[in-house]
Amino acid sequence: MSDQIQQIAERIAGLRDIAGYTVEELAKELGISVEEYKRYESGEVDIPVGFLYKLANKYNVELTAILTGEEPRLRTYCLVRKGKGVSVERRAPYKYHSLAYNFVNKKAEPFEVCVEPSSDDTPIHLSSHPGQEFNYMLEGSMVIYIDGHHIVLNEGDSLYFDSSYSHGMKALGNKPAKFLAIIMQDGSGSK
Repeated sequence: MSDQIQQIAERIAGLRDIAGYTVEELAKELGISVEEYKRYESGEVDIPVGFLYKLANKYNVELTAILTGEEPRLRTYCLVRKGKGVSVERRAPYKYHSLAYNFVNKKAEPFEVCVEPSSDDTPIHLSSHPGQEFNYMLEGSMVIYIDGHHIVLNEGDSLYFDSSYSHGMKALGNKPAKFLAIIMQDGSGSK
């Protein structure tokens, strides 16, 4: 796995230790197996953004702190120039750029996401996280799977959904699909 995923794994292990949770307690509370949680903390597998978002809410920290190891500092505005957002290495074929990484107490997490094309038989990784999500297609086309529904999005289309339902995306055709994803908190977090 990448150095970035290994660093994120070390940060989530550190947060758990500071909070005084056992692996078993936290895995049960988050609704995953102990084995899966241990793989996340070991850095041997990719850690879904939805899972990291749940941890950020649980520990009352900014998602940025888990992703980058640095606390956000800006309070009035956060300007991110084209191509300059914090890049978050994710599992193939997803690439994320955080677009408000340095703003304190965000009510939403905006990302520019690029989904690389893959073969038709490549499985789609499904995830879920608390809150709601808004996706706006910037380039290309993709299919999004939400709770058993398949929805095709083309450039200019948008979709707003309850992100607690399992969802995943796949680029259509032979070019990447790029979209704006805004993840809104579910209101239970105190950030």
